[in-house]
Amino acid sequence: MSSAAMFISKLRSVSQRATITSHPSAMRRKTLVLSRNLASEERPKKIQRPKRIILIRHGESLGNVDESAYVSTPDWKVPLTEAGQQQAIQAGKQLKKLVGDEQIFMYYSPYERTKETMDAVCKHLNKDRIISIREEPRISEQQFGNFQNVDEVVQAKQERHSFGRFYYRFKSGEAGLDVYSRVSSFISTLVRDCQQYQKAGYDLDNINVVIITHGLALRLFLMRWFQFNVQEFEASENPENARLIVMKKVCIGGNRWYELEDEDRESLRLPETCGVPKNVQLHHLTDDG
Repeated sequence: MSSAAMFISKLRSVSQRATITSHPSAMRRKTLVLSRNLASEERPKKIQRPKRIILIRHGESLGNVDESAYVSTPDWKVPLTEAGQQQAIQAGKQLKKLVGDEQIFMYYSPYERTKETMDAVCKHLNKDRIISIREEPRISEQQFGNFQNVDEVVQAKQERHSFGRFYYRFKSGEAGLDVYSRVSSFISTLVRDCQQYQKAGYDLDNINVVIITHGLALRLFLMRWFQFNVQEFEASENPENARLIVMKKVCIGGNRWYELEDEDRESLRLPETCGVPKNVQLHHLTDDG
C-alpha cells in the first residue's frame, strides 16, 4: 500500500471513531441537558393576583338628597354633602384598618363626588404604600343626559323602575347595558395593569386594588366579574354611600378566584350564588378534596 493510501485509510479510521463516539448516547445527553436549560429559562413565572379588590361607592352627594341639584349643575360636578364628607372619612378609616400597611393601587371615577371621596379616603392611608392613583372615566356614573328637568328625571326614574335598570335608556343618556360594556372594558385594563405591576417587581399577591365609583357602576362591575344574570342584577340594590364592598382572594390547590364577603353580598341583596364566579361553581373548585 502506498504512503498516500495508508494516510487516507488512517483519516477514515479516525473519522469513524469520532462519529461513533459523538453520535448516539453522548449527543442525546448533550441535547437533553440543553433542552432542560432552555425549558428552565422559558418557564413563565406564576401569575399573581391582588390580595383584595375593594370597591367603594362615593359618599352622600347633593344629588342623593335633592334631585333639583341636576337642573343647574352638571351631574359630574355634583359634590358631596357634609354628611357625605363624614362618610368618606369613615370609609378611609375602615380601609386603613382592613389593609394596614399593605400596598394599594387605586382607580377613581372623574366625578366630583368620587374625587372628594378619594381625597378623604387617602388622608387615612400611608402615602408611601400607595403605588398609584389613576382617574378612570369608564367607571363613571350612568349618563342621564345633560342639564336635567326635575320632573322629567323623576318620571324617567319611575319608568326605569318598571322597565328594569339594565336595559332602560335615558333620553340623550345611557342604558345600564352601556355602563356594563365600559366597565367590562375596564376590567380587561385592570388585569393588564396587574400583569405590568408584577413584571415591575411588585408582590402582587399582597397588594390591594381600590376602586372608588358609583352605585350602578359598582353593581355592574360585580355582575361582569361574578357572571350573574340580568334578573339577579335587577334584584340587587346599590350599597350604602361610602360602603366598602370587599372581594377577597381564595386559593385552593392551583386555583384562585375572588369571593364577596357574605355581609357585603347580603347588603347588595344578592343571593349566595352571586358571591362566587359561576365557573367556580360549575367546576366544583370549592371542593377541597
